[in-house]
Amino acid sequence: MPLTRNFRETIRDRAQREPAFRRALLQEAIEQMLGGDVDTGKSMIRNYINATVGFPALALTVDTPAESLMRMFGPKGNPSARNLFGVIAALQEREGVHFAVKAVAP
Repeated sequence: MPLTRNFRETIRDRAQREPAFRRALLQEAIEQMLGGDVDTGKSMIRNYINATVGFPALALTVDTPAESLMRMFGPKGNPSARNLFGVIAALQEREGVHFAVKAVAP
């Protein structure tokens, strides 16, 4: 059986090489949450953080302990709206993008 690369390493390497991939990963995470799939969105944000800024550096930016951030975006995490939107705002700022919500007909 051939060896495969670790998923986290694959995401990290691609995110470091391709800014468009980083933005798409963050955008998809937010869209998943807005669409009601909060668990998938949290998981994707966790992958984004691990692949880019890292929890220790993000913790300094949002003034929240890294361990708390890791729990928030873990499988059983339940971040408050204040913490979730604070993290999303910090990630948008770091990435140099601004996501906006737009109403569309179903």
